[in-house]
Amino acid sequence: MQYLVLVGAVVSFSFGSFYIYSTLKGRVQPNKVTWLLWAIAPLIATLAAISNGVTWSVIPVFMSGFMPLLIFIASFLNKDAYWDISRFDLIVGAVSILALVIWQLTKNPVLAIWFSILADGLAAVPTAYKAWKFPETETPIFFMGGIFSASTTFFAVTDWNFISIAFPIYLISLDITMILIINRKRLMTLLGA
Repeated sequence: MQYLVLVGAVVSFSFGSFYIYSTLKGRVQPNKVTWLLWAIAPLIATLAAISNGVTWSVIPVFMSGFMPLLIFIASFLNKDAYWDISRFDLIVGAVSILALVIWQLTKNPVLAIWFSILADGLAAVPTAYKAWKFPETETPIFFMGGIFSASTTFFAVTDWNFISIAFPIYLISLDITMILIINRKRLMTLLGA
């Protein structure tokens, strides 16, 4: 069952590649602050989990940082894929980085996961706000792949503890939230509201 996380990694890469393609074509406009921090926080959570002995089940967390890193890089390759960075984005980004610095000072794996979740959640705010106001600048495909990828963690976990499952649970919650935000206008139309 632990090999299912490799399937999740392939799904994450595939869905993320579609987002990268959409970025390169200018169909989506990633917020650079969000995507950079979405790369950093999970990669730190990955290191924290590995340092605490987590093995296979950390692959989805790693992928949740690796793909945003590729998306962040892709966002520089097409000027139409640019989204203006506001002062709000920078403030949220600074608070997110502060959460990562606090973790670094503590050297505690449990705190690392807590602060990585906090940093990642704060990093999501600019993109969630942008998607709420301008849903056409986002696509839900990346987040759909993220749900599947993060869910595979639960097939590989051998030691059910906070360090093993907290970040994947958070990722699933975030991905569902982002899909709902991006599709809220369509959902409202379907519901007749």
